[in-house]
Amino acid sequence: MRRKLAGIIGAGALAAAWLPGASAQTIDLAASKVVDLSHPYDANTIYWPTEPTGFQLKQEHKGLTKGGFFYYSNAFCSPEHGGTHIDAPMHFAENHWTNSDIPLDRLIRPAVVIDITAKVAQNPDYALAPADITAWEDSNGRIPDGAIVLLRTGWSARWPDRKAYLGDDTPGAVNNLHFPSFGPEAATLLVSERHVSMIGLDTASVDIGPSHEFMVHRIIGAANVPGLENLMNLDQLPATGAIVMAMPMKIAQGSGAPARVIAFAPR
Repeated sequence: MRRKLAGIIGAGALAAAWLPGASAQTIDLAASKVVDLSHPYDANTIYWPTEPTGFQLKQEHKGLTKGGFFYYSNAFCSPEHGGTHIDAPMHFAENHWTNSDIPLDRLIRPAVVIDITAKVAQNPDYALAPADITAWEDSNGRIPDGAIVLLRTGWSARWPDRKAYLGDDTPGAVNNLHFPSFGPEAATLLVSERHVSMIGLDTASVDIGPSHEFMVHRIIGAANVPGLENLMNLDQLPATGAIVMAMPMKIAQGSGAPARVIAFAPR
């Protein structure tokens, strides 16, 4: 059944219902904090090592015009996959949604946050397992159908140190990357049994650093589930109770795009 987004924005309140028959989840904007989950784009933005270019900003004009008023304008260039961005399903799944195909109601959803920082401290290549999801649900209840699942690893504290963040800073090399992420079995559970709308985390990939098969990308892509990478400030979100809005650039036929991702969380 198609999930529908219904929103009402009033004076200081936002109410939204995503699932037919479900009660509305309401945000009191005055009682909520807005958390920025996005890194800024600049010369320090981290991209996948195989990207030949990074973020480029070229100043076109800054100063007074011939008409005597101030005017400032730049041009920018960026690969799709770098910084805080979205992976469209088509990134690893042929004939699935491209960036501009993703329905808006998949991008604005209640979020749950699974914290694996303690396990990551023992193993930098830790992959989320189904047992971690079960343990989270034992404490917080079943992950709701259609939710956005965010994985907190603590890795964003390493940004923008490329070597610390990726595990290696050799240009073009991907054989010595080290960082945690989702595991394939956990991804399968989330898309097949919890029917999540999107997954995301605070590392460079929805697959662990040493992965060469990119099974998580392939699993979520085949299920038309987008992925968010290189998030930040997940420590400011509760395990449940936040609503995430992930707004990528609407690049027609794109395999992904830079995104401004924010969350409304209870104060």
